[in-house]
Amino acid sequence: TGTMRTLSLSLRAVLVPTLVLVALWVPCVVSRQPNFIVILADDVGWGDLGANWAETKETPHLDQLAAEGTRFVDFHSAASTCSPSRASLLTGRLGLRNGVTHNFAISSLGGLPLNETTLAELLQGAGYSTGAVGKWHLGHHGQHHPNSRGFDYYFGIPYSHDMGCTDSPGYNLPPCPPCPRHSTRVARKDCYTEVALPLYQNLTIVQQPVELGSLARRYAEEAARFIHRASDSGRPFFLYLALAHMHVPLTPPVPPAPGRGVYGASLGEMDALVGRIKEVADSLGKGSTLLWFTGDNGPWAQKCELAGRLGPFVGAWQRQRGGSSAKQTTWEGGHRVPALVYWPGRVPAGRTSHALLSTLDIFPTLLALAGAALPPNRHFDGLDVSPVLFGWSDVGHKVLLHPNSGAGGTAGAVEALRLAQYKAFYTTGGAMACDGSTGPEERHQPPLIFNLDRDIQEQEPLDVASREYQAVLPAISRAYAQALQDIAADNVSVADYSQDPAAIPCCNLQHVGCRCHGVTQDPHVGSRTPRLCL
Repeated sequence: TGTMRTLSLSLRAVLVPTLVLVALWVPCVVSRQPNFIVILADDVGWGDLGANWAETKETPHLDQLAAEGTRFVDFHSAASTCSPSRASLLTGRLGLRNGVTHNFAISSLGGLPLNETTLAELLQGAGYSTGAVGKWHLGHHGQHHPNSRGFDYYFGIPYSHDMGCTDSPGYNLPPCPPCPRHSTRVARKDCYTEVALPLYQNLTIVQQPVELGSLARRYAEEAARFIHRASDSGRPFFLYLALAHMHVPLTPPVPPAPGRGVYGASLGEMDALVGRIKEVADSLGKGSTLLWFTGDNGPWAQKCELAGRLGPFVGAWQRQRGGSSAKQTTWEGGHRVPALVYWPGRVPAGRTSHALLSTLDIFPTLLALAGAALPPNRHFDGLDVSPVLFGWSDVGHKVLLHPNSGAGGTAGAVEALRLAQYKAFYTTGGAMACDGSTGPEERHQPPLIFNLDRDIQEQEPLDVASREYQAVLPAISRAYAQALQDIAADNVSVADYSQDPAAIPCCNLQHVGCRCHGVTQDPHVGSRTPRLCL
């Protein structure tokens, strides 16, 4: 029919190499290198912004940021869990290329492979002052520390803040005990009880265990301090601010009411922190700094009322069979994340973009705006989306790959694929929901295919016998095969996931839980010296 012929032609068109599309625009001439602030929220839901979801009332600063900048409603994290998502943001490459396919542990010897070039390293080479504040989770041992990966300054925790005990554990499901004060240790499933959570300033552990209740304030202070220092130096800066919010344990600033109040109070604290950073950036002169806010993945559903809002992206097909359709999964709730870009005078205010974009795009876009070149001899999954940011285009990716991030399938393997409005699933199930169910791991050959234009809840896949399914399947199969061939032919890295207890950050081996306040007593020196992470 005419409709099927049109569909076939349009799907053929979307497979035109994206390099051709990117080459059609003429870059904006920027008089000086802009400053960059990338704020990455943790486990935040698409519906956790009032600008996205009317039920959310706790984000006035983020909503104002959306009003003064551009909101991206079809924006995706490169993976649905911590380490792979962050590795992709900082390299512009999927885990199958950069080697980071699952999370690193507190005892990991490795991290993001050293032959991968980070955004910070390239901007540093382009004359930028570079700082990272917050969660790292890309390796902390030896040369994997942020100071060795392109960041002049680092202040934060080396991994998730539930991966070590603290004295005031905050809200979590199940609740975790505080750090032991004596030699008696209590092992708890799903809780880290042996070693306290460390806080770093560059290579030095300045506090262990971290005081979680003051962490948001300290992040805001350190970020502001870095911005002012860099501005005073006359150099452009890149600040990567990776928040603890909205990952559990939650530590709201005031004792909230039971239930949803805990999450809402914590969300309000995150919102205020982002508002503070915007205020500091504006103080340098509006138009000098690009601020990009987004999330590393969707909400952690098994945390129940301590998990974020999915908005309409509920993954209804999976929910009907049990299991999560959020973090770790390739359902929309696992990787569709809020995204705002604010750059007065450059990025249109009050605009909503429906372009298909990804955290993978941050790497090539910021490099292009800084006038820096991409590293040679490797392929990238991200696009320079400057035309979309500037409002000249609303065309993003034609094909976007979604890797397994801890649910059903092989770690890092491409288990879902987006082609225009169509989304194909090759594996489903395997992630835990609030009720404890995981849903059966199911392989789909031929794949499940959803039309997101009509079915944003991913409730009813296309009938395999339908004309629409038969028309779109060949294009999806070609896109999938081409993507895997491109990865196989690429210069790929392999991460070292080996572990050794000696790699666990510890500022005082003589104390239970490695307790200290940033300095240790060396009996042979007679003075107090910082403990370095070497």
